[in-house]
Amino acid sequence: MKSGKQRRRELKARRQRKREKIHAATVAEKAERGVAVVVTELAPCNSYGVPRFVVRGYYVDVDFTCVDCGVQQVWTAAQQKWWYEVAKGYVYSTASRCRACRRQERERREAARRAHLRGLADKRQRVAE
Repeated sequence: MKSGKQRRRELKARRQRKREKIHAATVAEKAERGVAVVVTELAPCNSYGVPRFVVRGYYVDVDFTCVDCGVQQVWTAAQQKWWYEVAKGYVYSTASRCRACRRQERERREAARRAHLRGLADKRQRVAE
């Protein structure tokens, strides 16, 4: 005959195995629908709410319109996973520009930065003379 302590330990272990089995089935089901979210990889956010994709447990493809060229685009689940978990992007941000417009904007900012630094260098040179 087993003691109450031994019986409780067995019951607890059985419940834990059952929970793990259910959790594995849920994760597999979510993975079929989209890319699973790893909450521990998200950037810290001081918000009272939780983003939809965290509640859902997986990322889904999101349609958006580019703010520069107006073309309909899709922000894929894999791109969202990279943005939120690898690049540590803000969890409430979404895609707003297509790839081509992002590249143009990046080049425009870099050109403006180079012009600014060139102007500062010219100013320093004039002051030194």
